[in-house]
Amino acid sequence: MMEIGPVPRHPGWRERWLALRNRLVASPGFQRWAAGFPLTRRIAQRNTRALFDLCAGFVYAQVLFACVRLDLFGLLRAGPLGPEAIAHRLGLSPERGLTLLRAAASLGLIARLPDGRFALADLGAALIGNPSIALMVEHHAMLYADLADPVALLRGEAGATRLAGYWPYADAGNAGSVHPESVAAYSRLMAASQALIADDVLDALPLAGRTCLMDVGGGEGVFLTHAARRHPDLALRLLDLPPVAERAAARFAAEGIGDRVTCFGQTFLDGPLPTGADAISLVRLIHDHDDAAALAILRAVHAALPPGGLVVIAEPMAGTGGAEPVGDAYFGFYLLAMGSGRPRRVEELAGMLAQAGFAAIREKSTCRPLLTRLIVAVR
Repeated sequence: MMEIGPVPRHPGWRERWLALRNRLVASPGFQRWAAGFPLTRRIAQRNTRALFDLCAGFVYAQVLFACVRLDLFGLLRAGPLGPEAIAHRLGLSPERGLTLLRAAASLGLIARLPDGRFALADLGAALIGNPSIALMVEHHAMLYADLADPVALLRGEAGATRLAGYWPYADAGNAGSVHPESVAAYSRLMAASQALIADDVLDALPLAGRTCLMDVGGGEGVFLTHAARRHPDLALRLLDLPPVAERAAARFAAEGIGDRVTCFGQTFLDGPLPTGADAISLVRLIHDHDDAAALAILRAVHAALPPGGLVVIAEPMAGTGGAEPVGDAYFGFYLLAMGSGRPRRVEELAGMLAQAGFAAIREKSTCRPLLTRLIVAVR
């Protein structure tokens, strides 16, 4: 009997066009021609710059790191300064100080004025207004160390990573045994990152008619603090690991809202969640967990909500138009190094919500989808 193999598939016109195009673009001769031909010169130059930026991206990031570590932006906050004065204040030689200043100016972080002094540019000023970004830049030293051999990381051969140790809750088996001294650094970073997006989430979050909001995995309570200001009649609850919940309770007391917020110190990965809230928020939580754990969390939320209760997922998502590298490249590899979770598309999260029993699943627009998108659903 003659064995029948798979029927060969003939490539469509799009595949044939891509194959031809890729052969042309890969040809050194075509590249030289395209760089000189007036109609393609600008495209060729743009592609060359994009490819070089990919190769040099680590250097650019380290220039930013040096600016943050030396507090260059804080130094220029009061106004422009000359390069010699800046170098002296930063503890650098004039030549190396100028190297840093020129590099930072080329990246749009600072600007060189006609008289030779340097001043903050838009990006540097934005960093002054968002201290959480500076904390993330400092934090990236761990990520870069974990990505020193990305192939080993992809193959699961990298061993223990620094990020996995930094975020102990990512290890589901040890989440309940996290000690107070190990949560201070990551709680501070979480608080800073939540402050960056809290108002974006609350602008889009439909809480009218809700009586009690519980923030699961709420960290030190930054999001709920913002919610308390927006909704003075809303009862609030926070659930996180015991040492983190203690830090949140201290924050709420300092903010004068301690009597409005009930803190629960427990893991959200084991056992049922407290009932009584008619809205539950999951802010930058689901993407930190693999599919099985993420679905378990959503099912626990479904069980804790009353009929008609609202669940909210707020996090950066894969496939965000105009920001695709943020979800798929940055968060894809960050969570890979952390050892837990992955960025998901809206459609994937909607499917998981439906699998957990939720209905009326829809996305609510946020003003900065690059930083966070919002999906709501009803029990």
